[in-house]
Amino acid sequence: MGTIIDRVELTRGGWRTRHSALHLAVAAARSCLDAAQRDPDDLDLLVNAGIYRDRNLGEPALAALIQEDIGANPEDPHGGPFDDAHGTFSFDIANGSCGILTGLQIVDGFLRSRAVTHALITASEADPGRGMSRDFPFTPVGAALLCDWTDDDSGLGRVSWVNDPDGGANFRATVGSADARNVLRFEESPDFDDRLAQAAVHAVHSCLDDAGLTLSDIDVVVAAPGRHRYGVALAERLDLRAGRLVVAEDENAHTASLASALQPALAALPPEGLILIVAAGAGITAGAALYRAPARPGAGGRIR
Repeated sequence: MGTIIDRVELTRGGWRTRHSALHLAVAAARSCLDAAQRDPDDLDLLVNAGIYRDRNLGEPALAALIQEDIGANPEDPHGGPFDDAHGTFSFDIANGSCGILTGLQIVDGFLRSRAVTHALITASEADPGRGMSRDFPFTPVGAALLCDWTDDDSGLGRVSWVNDPDGGANFRATVGSADARNVLRFEESPDFDDRLAQAAVHAVHSCLDDAGLTLSDIDVVVAAPGRHRYGVALAERLDLRAGRLVVAEDENAHTASLASALQPALAALPPEGLILIVAAGAGITAGAALYRAPARPGAGGRIR
């Protein structure tokens, strides 16, 4: 039993949306629901994992704005016992390039408890614009993953997490005052990718040991972020031959990176095929989980 990823959709930023994480997430969510032939009101839960957003705003939760814009149930999800309103529960999480994996773990808990039936995970990044960032490093891209529950042996397994605290020495994003405005700045060490790969390998081994499997039992490893040096270091440490590791084509994607790698992997995965999902990010934090495709052809999606 587990959470299945029914659909993955990505949207790329155009000249009108390159400064709006909200618009990118909304476009991906709408595309995902349309492709799956689902109505927004079918959603019981919406989790947003994006980090860098319009005008560096921290509140309100972007998930609530996404919910409003796609037209999902605006009613109170915690209505009384005599209240027939459905209500979509929405909230943000923040775990960088591990955000979608964290979102999948959270959604799995809700679905497993039968508290919800359908859930959507979104993620997006955009340069906040108006001089509010300095050397913004991430591509404007949005992602959406539609999740359901299955009672068979497929779906998401337990997520194994590894923490290797570095006090922000390898990657740091801060907002500080400059020229009478809040400016977003980034700092990165030359060892960042190696530290990510090191933590990711520990998470992979923990996940496989817990399941009693080895890498030879896995059809494909899907990893985030899509940074080239990280991917090379991870493949070398895991001794993966060419083609067994899938990462996002755009190495500058951030929270949407895992979705970008999952999309082609799910589309190519045979029924009951096994994916090892691994994500690593600043902190240093890394997580890994197994995902077994349903006994029907896996859902893919398309980039718009």
